[in-house]
Amino acid sequence: MADHAIPNTALRAVREGELQMSRQEFAKAVVDAGMDQGEAVACSARLVAAWEDGTVRAPRPVYRRILTAMTGRSMADLGFRLTSMPSAARTQVLAESGVHRRREALTDGVAAAVSLMPVMGERTATLGRIGVGEVKAVNRAVAAVYAHDHDHGSAALRSGAAQALHTAYWWLQDGSYTERTGRRLRLATGHLSIASGWLSYDSGRPGDARSLYGEALAAARIAEDRALEAHAFGCMALLAKASGRPREAIAAAQGAQSVARTYGSPRMLSLMSMREAGGWALMGDRSATDQAIARAHHLYAKGPGDADPGWLEFFSPGELAGLEALARADLGQHERAAAGAEQAVLLHGAHFARNRALYIGDIAIQHAVRERPEPETAAEAADRALAYLPAVRSDRLLQQLHNMASALQRHAAVPAVADWLEKYRTTTDVS
Repeated sequence: MADHAIPNTALRAVREGELQMSRQEFAKAVVDAGMDQGEAVACSARLVAAWEDGTVRAPRPVYRRILTAMTGRSMADLGFRLTSMPSAARTQVLAESGVHRRREALTDGVAAAVSLMPVMGERTATLGRIGVGEVKAVNRAVAAVYAHDHDHGSAALRSGAAQALHTAYWWLQDGSYTERTGRRLRLATGHLSIASGWLSYDSGRPGDARSLYGEALAAARIAEDRALEAHAFGCMALLAKASGRPREAIAAAQGAQSVARTYGSPRMLSLMSMREAGGWALMGDRSATDQAIARAHHLYAKGPGDADPGWLEFFSPGELAGLEALARADLGQHERAAAGAEQAVLLHGAHFARNRALYIGDIAIQHAVRERPEPETAAEAADRALAYLPAVRSDRLLQQLHNMASALQRHAAVPAVADWLEKYRTTTDVS
C-alpha cells in the first residue's frame, strides 16, 4: 500500500480510452488473458479500482505478466511504480507473451465458464481433437470458481463445477490430443479437481473433497508438476485438520513444503508452514506451533515472487493473521486468538467476504469463552457475522454460526446476547 495514494491515470487511460472497457469488463479480460497464459487468477473490479486509485502501487508478478500480455506495455508505461524490474526480464515477458488487444469479457458467473465446455451428456463415438481451446475452457472454469467462491461461498457453484470436471475428464479419457496438449489438459483438470474439492469442503462434504484432492495429487505426479502437487498436499492438510486428524494434517503440510521448497515461492511455503502450525496446535504442542508460525511469518516477509501461482492470491496479510488466530484458539490462547481474528478482519478490508464472516465469528467465540468474557463484544461481533446471510452461502459459515450460538448460550442472561440468540434462531430457522 502506498503511504499517499497517487492515482494511476495511465492505466485508466488505457482501459477507458484504448480498450473502452468498464472496470468489471477489464477485470474479466484480465482473467481471460490469464487463461491464455495458463494463469488462473481471480481479478475483480475492486482490484482494478485499487490499481487505478493508487492504493495498490504495483500488481503482483502474476498480474504483471498478464497485463503486459494484454496491452503490450511495460509496467512503467501502464503507470505502475515498481521498486525494481530488470529490463531483461521485461523484454523476455514481452517477447514471449506477444501483444493482446481488446478481448471480449466473459459473462458473469461459473455458469458462463462452464457454458464454454460442452456438456458431457451422451458420449459420442467421435469426440474430435482436443486443443488449446479446451484447455483454456477448463482454466476459465477454475478462475470463475475462485472468483465467485471468495465472495459468495460454495453452495451455488458446486453443481456447475462438477459438470465442468466431468467434461474435462471426458476430454482426457476419450479425446485425441498431442502430448503437450495432454499434459496441459491434465494439469488444468487437476486444478479444477482442487477447486471442486474446495467447494465440497466448504459445503460440508469432506469425503468428496478428500477424493477430489487425491485426483489432483495423482494428476500432479503424472504431469510432474510441483506447484499442483504442493497445492494438493496443502488442501489435504487443511481437510485433515478440519476432520480432527492433526497428525495427518502435519504430514501433508510437511509433504507440501518438501515439494515446494525448490519451486521458488516463499509465499507458498509460508502457507504450508501455517497449515503445519494448525496441525501442531490441534495436538496441543505449543512449541512446535510457535516454530511453524515463526517460519511462516519469516517466509511471508520475503514478499511475492514470480513463481507465485494465481490461486495463492487469497493468502493476504489478513489471511496470515487469521490462520495464526485459529492456531492460537486451538491452543486455548483466547485473548491472542481474538486479537488475531480482529486483525485479520481489518486487513481483509472489503475483500473475501466469506473469510471475513468466518473470522468475525471467531472474534465472537473467543470473546465469549476467554478467561474474562466480554459477552456484549461477542454479541456485537456475532451480529456482524450473521449479517452475511444470505449473500454468503457456505456450510462452514452456517456451522460457525452454530458454534457462536453455543459459545454465547452461557451468557444468555445478558440482554444483548439474548437478543442475538433470538435473531439467530429466526434467521436460520433453528428451534
